[in-house]
Amino acid sequence: MNNGPLTGLRVVEFQGIGPAPHVAMMLADLGADVVRIERPGNRPMNPVVERGRHRAEVDLKSDAGKAFVGKALAHADVLLEGYRPGVMERLGLGPDEMLSANPRLIYARMTGWGQEGPLAQAAGHDLNYIAITGALDSIGVKGDLPIPPQNLVGDFGGGSMYCAFGIMAALYERERSGRGQVVDAAIVDGVTNLMTFFHGQPHSALRTTERGAGLLGGAAHFYRCYACLDGKEITVGAIEPQFYAELLARSDAPKELADGQLDPANWEPYTEKLAALFKTKTQAQWIALLEGTDACFAPVVPLDEAKDHPHMKARASYLEHGGRPQAAPAPRFGRTPGAIRDSAQDGEEVVARWASNG
Repeated sequence: MNNGPLTGLRVVEFQGIGPAPHVAMMLADLGADVVRIERPGNRPMNPVVERGRHRAEVDLKSDAGKAFVGKALAHADVLLEGYRPGVMERLGLGPDEMLSANPRLIYARMTGWGQEGPLAQAAGHDLNYIAITGALDSIGVKGDLPIPPQNLVGDFGGGSMYCAFGIMAALYERERSGRGQVVDAAIVDGVTNLMTFFHGQPHSALRTTERGAGLLGGAAHFYRCYACLDGKEITVGAIEPQFYAELLARSDAPKELADGQLDPANWEPYTEKLAALFKTKTQAQWIALLEGTDACFAPVVPLDEAKDHPHMKARASYLEHGGRPQAAPAPRFGRTPGAIRDSAQDGEEVVARWASNG
């Protein structure tokens, strides 16, 4: 039985796409009872992200469906939905109605644009949301179009992680006030918050969000990726002088690279020298020389091979479950660890248990 830190937390998740299912997965991994309200005939889209659910097929337009959801929410701690603004209100399940029926309910709303604003009713996806925050403009190669960073920056970085944090903050506040509230988790807000590191420092050749430029944007020879002799790739991130010195020494780099590390005028020619150097050995040879040292090095590992990296294996970052490797619950807890659980079509039974226990 899961004894994670959220054991006893009651969550009602309304089926959707985007970051909201990831929020529910994280809560379930850490012990929460997550009852997932699904459309009749639904089939899971992603068995990993949709793990740990107590599933219930519900017609939200029927009287019986509305009665079931009302019963579940009367005993729930958290409601999680990711629909366009107004959808829940039209179903009679908006915050006013639900918080009136259950004043302690945390009503979490996960969207891209947010609950209000000129774009609130427009369709969109991760790429669109991060485009207006300044984040996308900074990602890519100088002179080329921006590169979509999968959906990590928006959906998950600025979306699900901020929504989960908002839920936890609202639950903490409820301990003092006894009252629930609405959590408006918008990807545009979360990604803007992620960009505070760049808002909080002066713009310079070192610290810039100009595409393909700056110390962190891919221009610096000591903070970027390189190709190896076998076509595989590696990363170096030796920012601090002592780590940079170790990188140069261990890789037997040209001596002239020791001078002017932080002078952007040197970065392009120094990159060419390191690129030529790293192409003289295979990835495995560079791993043998540099991994585990203070050279700030790591190989670029394809997703399907990440589970086999020695560090990931040692930490059990992947667990075999359901016949496939799955990411372990995160973060980790010393006394009340989370656990991967299967989903089951037992949402009705779980809600009945909530009701019987008060």
